[in-house]
Amino acid sequence: MSQSKVEKYVRELLNEEDFAAIDSAIKSFEKRTSGELVVSFQLVATGDPYKSGRRVFKRLKLHRTRERNAVLVVIFINSRKFAVLGDKGIDAKVPAGFWDDTVAAMAVHFKEGRFREGLVEGINLLGGQLTTYFPYREDDTDELSDEVRFG
Repeated sequence: MSQSKVEKYVRELLNEEDFAAIDSAIKSFEKRTSGELVVSFQLVATGDPYKSGRRVFKRLKLHRTRERNAVLVVIFINSRKFAVLGDKGIDAKVPAGFWDDTVAAMAVHFKEGRFREGLVEGINLLGGQLTTYFPYREDDTDELSDEVRFG
């Protein structure tokens, strides 16, 4: 399915108000931490969503940030799965299970069809958690686009 079809499908699930709330959460994340965040909607996960998410991470070149501190939240809409992944710089600093609370909170919302709420809560939790390891710096540059990605 082409990128435009993925976007069209997602826009049937989420309205402009939902996208504005997600955009606001991303901007808040970016003001709290030097970490970079990308939200991506994909059509299907082929097998394990984390393995599929790693392929998306690589395809989007999220490993190219200065501190290797990019985070990908990827939602596989037809598979009804999602993954939260961080780059090597994050994994080197955070404790085991770092992502678990965020994933659990998001899953509760997603299971009930509340995608906006799940994404906003997840993004806010991630921003709060990463502040400890990657605080915002005055010289921080936005290395990745903050726009939601489709396909």
